Amino acid sequence: MARRLILASSSPARRQLLEWAGLSPEVVPSNVAEDGVDHLPPVEAVRVLAQRKAEAVAAGQRSGSDAPLVIGCDSLLEFEGAAWGKPSSPTQVVERWHRMRGREGLLHTGHCVIDTSTNSMAMATDTALVRFGHPSDREVEAYASTKEAMEVAGPFTLEGRSAPWVDTIDGNYGTITGVSLPLLRRLFADLDVEIIDLWS
Repeated sequence: MARRLILASSSPARRQLLEWAGLSPEVVPSNVAEDGVDHLPPVEAVRVLAQRKAEAVAAGQRSGSDAPLVIGCDSLLEFEGAAWGKPSSPTQVVERWHRMRGREGLLHTGHCVIDTSTNSMAMATDTALVRFGHPSDREVEAYASTKEAMEVAGPFTLEGRSAPWVDTIDGNYGTITGVSLPLLRRLFADLDVEIIDLWS
């Protein structure tokens, strides 16, 4: 029987990636506020937020033979030296896409895995380069009116309406969509867990 696995996120994209890899995570959103990290470099901020999310969910789990592994993740787009999380308004979606058109940014995703049976933790951040296309003003306005635009860092996603405006990526697809499976496998290994033992 596979070891219990908890995803401390309500992100459908993260859950889908884990399921593609043969895993069946329980979803327990952390509800951790994504603030208080503005003073940190983006690559460090996502690691700190991933740790907070994993710790918040792990704290509610009991130890013992059924003690789960908890995965926390957080993503930010670094653009022109600034860290961009989810936009605060449709107006900000438009402003960001006008700046992003024809340019590139770095998408950082922090990962934290906690083994609640031992209280051991493994953490790392992965980064991918994203080159944006040139959506028209009309396309940008239409995208800003969707709920999708308010739920993704950047704001863009590879598995939604903005995907046609991402020309190329340099890095792991999963890093951009929310969880790097190769990195996650290495973090499991750091905790003496093989990913095949988590297959459902």
